[in-house]
Amino acid sequence: MLGLGSEQIGAKFASLNRSLKGAFMTIDLTRRTLLHLAGASSLTAAAIAAAQAEGTAGGTGGPTFANRTPMRIGMVTLRVRDLDKVADYYRDAIGLTVMQRSATSARLGSGGVALLDLERREGAAREARNAAGLYHTAFLMPTRKDLARWLVHAAKNRIPLSGFADHLVSESVYLDDPEGNGIEVYADRAPETWKWDGGSVAMATDQLDIDGLLALTDTGTTNYAKAPDDLRIGHMHLRVGDIEQADRFYGGAIGFDPTRKRSGAAFLSSGRYHHHLAINVWQSAGAGPRDDSATGLAWFSLEVAGQEILQAQEQRLRQAGAPAAAIANGIETADPWGTKLQLIKV
Repeated sequence: MLGLGSEQIGAKFASLNRSLKGAFMTIDLTRRTLLHLAGASSLTAAAIAAAQAEGTAGGTGGPTFANRTPMRIGMVTLRVRDLDKVADYYRDAIGLTVMQRSATSARLGSGGVALLDLERREGAAREARNAAGLYHTAFLMPTRKDLARWLVHAAKNRIPLSGFADHLVSESVYLDDPEGNGIEVYADRAPETWKWDGGSVAMATDQLDIDGLLALTDTGTTNYAKAPDDLRIGHMHLRVGDIEQADRFYGGAIGFDPTRKRSGAAFLSSGRYHHHLAINVWQSAGAGPRDDSATGLAWFSLEVAGQEILQAQEQRLRQAGAPAAAIANGIETADPWGTKLQLIKV
């Protein structure tokens, strides 16, 4: 979006893995600490990184608006090479609770709700950045204060960040797990403050108000022992091979409504959320079928409120010639590049 080349981005974030120097005692020093973790020299540079991560130019607790809509994201399954390392990362960095763990898989969640399955694929090839697949999984904090608490946790534990930004509808921080799977941690602004023009919502990539966030919590210590019970996956961001083809599948067949379009990307949602799904071709234009033996996104689920919606989805999928296999309490399908999606009636 901002026209930066890979060398410029690389230069801006060459310091991503430097260690912290000294403890922070004031909000200003905390801001510098977070910029250091993001490998950025300024809030503008961090917003540039967030623009690359999101492509867009506080709540009240309990289930957020994103998770009260007729369709919403359920859980995500990733194929990983080093199960222990990746599972520990989501536990320690994000604060997810390990609900089940074996030699070949791990399930993590929050508040007793499963959000992430990890499948061990030791020796698997890493999925290429220009392949269709996962761009990032977005974990939605129930409140802005929760985001602030997590941000202090990230700084205190020297968790490398890749950018942070204000998207008007939300405030976001970006990072990557040990195998390069993208992550967004964010908090929504109140839905009544979102600016709609018909079916299009205003979004941007502005500087994040770090001072305002940190004023909500104690920057001298961290009380983020685990993720809030109401943490959920708010949206998924996928790489696809063609925007129009993806739009026909996720919009026409699955039933999401468009909320915003821009060069190389589209945003879709249910129930006038800003977006439950983002799709882009920034790296993956023309991508072919995905390699199921490689690491990365195996499948994600979409929770569907009621049998009527599910039946309509099945009919549209069959009319489109897309797979529609029966599974427990739902349907499993796949987008044109082989990313699997489970539609689950709730």
